[in-house]
This record gives sequence, structure tokens and C-alpha cells, in this order.
Amino acid sequence: MRPPESRLVTTSQQPMDLTAAFGDGAGLCATDGWLAPYADRLRARQSRFLARYAELERAGGLFEGISQGHHYFGLNRGEHLGSAGLWFREWAPGARQLYLIGDFNGWDRSAHPLTRDAYGIWSIFLPDRDGFPCVAHQSRLKVHVVSASTSEDRIPAYIRRTVQGQGSDFAGEHWSPAVPYAFLHERPPLPKSLRIYEAHVGMASEEGKVASFAEFTREVLPSIAALGYNTIQLMAVMEHPYYGSFGYHVSSFFAVSSRFGTPEELKQLIDEAHGLGLRVLLDLVHSHAVSNTREGLNRFDGTEHQYFHAPPRGLHAAWDSMVFDYSKTEVLRFLLSNARYWLEEFKFDGFRFDGITSMLYLDHGLGKSFSSYDDYFGANVDEDAISYLKLANLLVHTLVPEATCISEDMSGLPGMARPLTEGGLGFDYRLAMGVPDYWIKLIKERRDESWSLAELYSTLLNRRRNEKHVAYVESHDQALVGDQTIAFRLMGAEMYWHMDKARPNLVIDRGIALHKLIRLFTFALAGDAWLNFMGNEFGHPEWVDFPREGNDWSHHHARRQWSLAAREDLRYRGLLTFDQALMDLDERFGVLSAAPIEQLLIHEENKLMVVRRGPLVYAFNLHPQRSYKGLSIPVPEGRDYWGLLDTDASEFEGFGRVENGIRYPVFDLSMYGRKQAVRIYLPSRTALVLVPDQAGARPAGR
Repeated sequence: MRPPESRLVTTSQQPMDLTAAFGDGAGLCATDGWLAPYADRLRARQSRFLARYAELERAGGLFEGISQGHHYFGLNRGEHLGSAGLWFREWAPGARQLYLIGDFNGWDRSAHPLTRDAYGIWSIFLPDRDGFPCVAHQSRLKVHVVSASTSEDRIPAYIRRTVQGQGSDFAGEHWSPAVPYAFLHERPPLPKSLRIYEAHVGMASEEGKVASFAEFTREVLPSIAALGYNTIQLMAVMEHPYYGSFGYHVSSFFAVSSRFGTPEELKQLIDEAHGLGLRVLLDLVHSHAVSNTREGLNRFDGTEHQYFHAPPRGLHAAWDSMVFDYSKTEVLRFLLSNARYWLEEFKFDGFRFDGITSMLYLDHGLGKSFSSYDDYFGANVDEDAISYLKLANLLVHTLVPEATCISEDMSGLPGMARPLTEGGLGFDYRLAMGVPDYWIKLIKERRDESWSLAELYSTLLNRRRNEKHVAYVESHDQALVGDQTIAFRLMGAEMYWHMDKARPNLVIDRGIALHKLIRLFTFALAGDAWLNFMGNEFGHPEWVDFPREGNDWSHHHARRQWSLAAREDLRYRGLLTFDQALMDLDERFGVLSAAPIEQLLIHEENKLMVVRRGPLVYAFNLHPQRSYKGLSIPVPEGRDYWGLLDTDASEFEGFGRVENGIRYPVFDLSMYGRKQAVRIYLPSRTALVLVPDQAGARPAGR
């Protein structure tokens, strides 16, 4: 069920008592007692959000003009003095003059001047010629901006497509097909838990090239669905001039990256995904923008403070990008309209909001430990950014009540994934960003023989109990150039020579066993949803490195070697099959959304841990040599248990030391606070998942 704010729709014609509708903001104190001393600051934060909401209502309405800027700015069909044609509008308050230029007028920089209004909005009407638009579909265009200091050709801010010509030059392209794409499939319903497949279309080919939307739709989508994922998270969709930025230095926010294909081909990808039962999330970058002036928004009207803060605040020095000024109405219109555009035009099912920590704090959270609640309040917090995020979540969840919004925040801001009516920011989930960092630190600094199971358990459960988290072992972040995938950290260069089934290798045996255990630990304990970066499900052996000068513009590491998992002679296939079994575990038993989570047994010396989540019991043996026969483990229910999943199964490239589908009779034994137990065989570096006998017969399994 959606939070209450998804139903709190208001327009400028339907005023409401906002405080009565949304609360005073101190409701978070009821879910987190540590916030009680900050109740007044929470009220002030909520008051600021509601004041901004009321201001936007007076300026046209959050659900009307404020979030529909894309239907007003840029090129849109309309009328003027009884004539049909195209309106072009641009917000450029600091400019002295604007001219529309392009193929339609031979790039004449003086033929089509725009007129400025009192709010800094420039416009021109282009009547149809002989019944046809003056600017044809796929015509290239720019806007020539004359300011006090410069005279430049710029790409319109609301342009819906850009294309790259010779060299690095980009131009806007008017995208208005005569027959727009017609969606065939409805959005899939919101699943009980999200199983997210994070994907970058460009690097989804095995060939050394930039792959296309069409290829992804045809070759990758069916495989994602077959694996058991129910959600795709698409990266790098918004136009960005530098491919190597992974899509995070956005230049044209309303434009689909032309490297991968056309807007219609992206729509088909999403439509086909919906037909397969897959929801699609967009990696939305509203935290910063590319600093380029030729392709982006920087100094668009000649000033340093149009869309962004003036320097030095407006420059994110660590990222070489620009920081939005969330206090300005036109900036809010631009960003809120952008979110609405992707939802309505392309039928995305929600967003993963990138770089939230950078948005929240004036120092962007760089080098901060966030060890005190004081860090979440005070002068270092950008309260306008918080108000924007609340507005964005209100808009998204009102337009699409079953939309999903995920926050990428490493600061741990309280209330990030709590309802607006409590004073929260309204996200559905937050990424459990500390989990992959923990695994990398553990693997780098300690052999698995010395891992503390109590530390592991407490770390994986160290999250805000009343906020949903997306658990993951590694995303794209952990595999970028200079880093390594978890598989490569565990097995190193041995992966190049010894993944052949015919050539046993102790390093590979250890790495495969730990790869499965790490993923099962995280899947079972670390969150309420799951995320995997494409290829990591089968232990992709190499890092991600996009074409750049430093690697002679090679695509070798900007591709996915799908054939490794398809080959029956290599051990990658077993890891792929194990990942599919994890997805099936959640599909059948709701693992990710199940409660309670509790510890049943931890024995550090023997490297044993037994936990329960929902109905399932997970028994882990991390000991590198010792296997346990007739091991008694406590179970929460007084009934027999069945073996449901065995990480050591031969189909998962294990040694097959446990008989498949065993029934474990329950017997009376008081241990670790339980009155009953079962006896199991638990080999070294193996985990078993057990399910209670629900119907007196073995449950259907793999």
C-alpha cells in the first residue's frame, strides 16, 4: 500500500490545509527516539517544505504547470492568433537576446529572434507552412544566446533528443514522429519485494562496441526475466557527452542518450519489459549536471547562477560538475517536469535517485563519518534540496501510486524512506550502501578463517529498522576501473586459467564457495529488496572500464561476456544457476519481505551461524576445512524441516556432499533458547536453507 501522501493531491484551484494533511514533521520521533531532541528542527524542515509547496501552488500548481514544463518550454505544438504551429520557449533571465537556429533556417543567427517577458522567458511562434510544421521531425537545431559576456550556440534546455556530429559536437534534434510509439502492455503490479537487475545498455553486448536499445530488448531482456528478477534499473539513459562518465554527467535531462538508439526504441524496450513482467526504474541524476557549456546548462544565459549556485558553491570540485540551486522556482519546474516526463512519456515505474548525499550537504558529505545526529541538522544541510526531494516523491507517488523511488544516500539521514506525513523524505527504499563496503574491506583485510560471524551478523542488520533497504553485495560502483568485482577479489587471475571444470583449482574452489556464501548472507539478512549489477550474478571476472585515452579507447572492459555463463565446460554456469535459485527462493517464500530476522546460533570457533528469516532457517558453516555430521541446530518451529537449498550442490559448482531434498525430523532438545532442534550434515564453506514441513510433504523445489 502506498503511503498516505500519494493520495494528497491538490491544485491551485483546490487549496488544502497542508499542515493538517502532512503533519508537522515531528512524527519521525515516534519511530526513532534519538530524534526527540531535534523535534523542533524537524518541524522547521517540514514547515519549509510546506511553504515551498504552497508557493508552487500559487505559481501554477505542483501537479499542473510546475511539473509540466516540458509541455511549455522547448518546441511544442500550439496556436497563435488563430494559426497552428510550433512554440519555442526558453528560460534565460540573464541573456540579452536569443535566436532559434537550425536546419529549418539554414542556421541563420539573426532570422528568428525570440521575445522576452518579465520573467526572463523567451519565446517565438513558428506558424506551419502549407500545413506542415516549420521544423520537421529530426531537424537539427540550437538556440543562439547573446549575453553580456558571450555569444554562443547552445542546446535547448528542454530538448528531447541530441545527436553527435563529427568530433565531439552535439546538436539538438526535434523529435516528433508522425506515428509515436503505442504502448501495448500495462505496468506490472508492484511486487511484494524488488529483485533489481542493474543494467547499462551500452555495455550489454559481448562485442567491443556500444550496444543499442534494440539489441538489449532482443538479447538481454528475456534472460533477465528467466533469471527471476522482477525489476530492471537502467543506467546512463539521460544524455551525457562523455561515455566514460557512466551516465552521471548529464547534459540534456529530457533527451534519451542517442548512443543507444531513439526515444521510440527506448519505449519499446520498456514496453517489452512490461510484457515480460519486469518493472523498469530509471537511474535519475538530479544531484548535479555536467560542467560543459557547449552541451550542458552551465552558463546558459551567460551568468554563473541560472540553474546552479554561483561559485564556489555551484561547483562540485570533486566531481567537476555543477550543483543545482533548489531554491529557484524555475529550477524546481525543470527537475519536477523532468521526473514527470520520464514517468509519463516512457512509462518508467520509478527512479533510483543518484547522489543524494551530495545534494543534502553543502560539503557533499565528502570525508564525513556521520557519527552524530547533529550532522543531519544545522548549517551544513541544504534544506532546499530536502524540500525538493519531498516534492519529487510527492509528485511521483501521486502520478503513479505504485511507483518505486530509491535513494542513494550513504549518510544515513533519518527518515529518508519514511512517509512525508511523518516528516520523512518519502522514498520507498534506501540503498544499503555500507554492505558492499563492508564485504570489500573484509575480503581485503582478513582471510575468511578469521571473519567474525557475530560482527558479520550485526553489520548486515545494522540499518534503520523502520526504513526499507535495498541489499547488494556489489553494484556498478564496486567494479569501476581501479576496483574489482567480488569474484575477482576472491579468485584473481586464476579465473583466466582455472574456471574450466576439467582443471580443479583450490583458489577457484574457495572463491566459488565464498561467492555463494557472501551473496546468501546478504540476500537473507541485509535488506528488503535485492540489487545485482549485470554479469555479477555469474561472477563476471573483470572490472568495468569505459573507452578513454588511458586505455587507448578500448571497449574490452566495457562489455559483458555472457558466453562464459552459457558454456557447460566452465564453472560460471553454476554461479548463474545459484543466483537463479536465490531469486526463486524469494519468489516462493518472500524472503526479502519476510520477518522476523533472528539469530538462532553463533559459534565463532566452529565458524557456525544459524539464523531465521520468516519461515526459513539458514545454517552457515564458514570453516575452511571442518565439516559437521549429525550437527544439532535449534529451529523455531516444532515440526520437521526439509532441505530447500544447498550452496554445495553440484549444480552450483559445489562438491555435492549433501544428499538432495532431505527431510530433517524435529526432536526435543533445549539449546540456545529453543526447545527443539534438527540434525544436519553441514560441510565446510557451505550453507543450507531449511523450510518447515507445511503440508506433511516435501515442498516443490529446484
